[in-house]
Amino acid sequence: MMDLKLPFWLSGPQLSKLRKAAQRFWERVETWLYWPVRQLDPETCIPGALHLLAWQRGVERFDGESMRLYRLRVKYAFVNAQDAGSVAGLKRIFERLLIGYVEIEERMPDRDWDVIKLHLSDQQMADNPDLLQIILRKYGRLCRRYEFEVLTAIQTQLRSVDCGHDNSYLTASL
Repeated sequence: MMDLKLPFWLSGPQLSKLRKAAQRFWERVETWLYWPVRQLDPETCIPGALHLLAWQRGVERFDGESMRLYRLRVKYAFVNAQDAGSVAGLKRIFERLLIGYVEIEERMPDRDWDVIKLHLSDQQMADNPDLLQIILRKYGRLCRRYEFEVLTAIQTQLRSVDCGHDNSYLTASL
C-alpha cells in the first residue's frame, strides 16, 4: 500500500482529512487493480475462477470433495503431472495433497512384475478412498496394477531379565 504525503507547507486539519480520504480512495483503487491478478491463485480466487483454472489444468471435482482439497489439486496439478510415474514423485504427490506418508513397493519377488503395492495407514484409507483412486488413475504408471496394504500400528512391550547368561538367540513373531 502506498502512503500519501503532502508537502510540509500544506498542513492543517482540513488537509489531513483530505489526505486520509485520498489515501482510502487509492487503496480501494489498488484492490480493484490487483483483483484480476489474485484470481490466478487457486488458494484465494473465487469459485468461478477456480473452476476455470481446474478446467485449464485438467482437474475435475469429484463428489464430496472439500473445497480445500479441490484448491490443492488445482494448485499442484502441473507439478503433480511432472512427478507422475516415479516412486519418489508419487510420494511427493501424496504429501502435497495432505494424504501423508506412503511406502511404495514394486517388482516384488514371486509376484507379477506389474504389481505395485502401496502401504498406507487405516486412517489414510478411510479418509481418502476416492482421492486415492483418482491419484492412481491420473498420476500412476500405465499398465500397472496397484494394491493397497493397510499398516496398523501396534504397541508392544518387551521386558528383559537375567536368565543365567544364556547365549541363545530367540525370535518372536505375530
